Amino acid sequence: MQGKYRALWLSDDMFDECLEVIDQRQLPFDYDTKYLTDTNEVVTAIKNMTVRGAGVIGSVAAFGIYIAAIEVEGDYEALKAKAALIRESRPTAVNLMWAVDKMMELLSSSDNVIDDARRYAIELNDEEALESQKIAQIGCDIIEDILKKSGKTKINILTHCNAGWLAVIDEGTALAPIYEAKRRGIDVHVWVDETRPRNQGA
Repeated sequence: MQGKYRALWLSDDMFDECLEVIDQRQLPFDYDTKYLTDTNEVVTAIKNMTVRGAGVIGSVAAFGIYIAAIEVEGDYEALKAKAALIRESRPTAVNLMWAVDKMMELLSSSDNVIDDARRYAIELNDEEALESQKIAQIGCDIIEDILKKSGKTKINILTHCNAGWLAVIDEGTALAPIYEAKRRGIDVHVWVDETRPRNQGA
């Protein structure tokens, strides 16, 4: 982890450190990434669904505050306006608003806004990834219990919409136990019933 996740990661390949994200608009047919180097690019990526899934939107928002902090050279008062732009980019995304508010709260007493914004964004995302791992373990334990009680050797699971690692780093939510089940050698069949509006879930 530490700034490197499956759907997004800190990158310095082309620029000073920025956020690189998978362009989910191209999936499942093509794989491409986008570099987010300023607040406007973060806002656009959220608005145009380059990134999607509640968790990943929140993850991008947290790192967006870090990118914005660089942009305003660590000026917390100037950062407030950038944070408002990120917060408003998807009005229905609770994870986004939580991440922006949490980052700004943590930074309110910071003596080094840029360094702390980077650290806090990584901490929030690492915590999210660890929570996904817990979902994988607990959910798969339930799957094993269902199989044991049923006497069957295969389980059928239906998923709805975007619930994998593209939606919530790093294991996802509903798909996390399915990934874990496959790792444990459980025979799983998955029905995917939701791919709207842009193939998420596919």
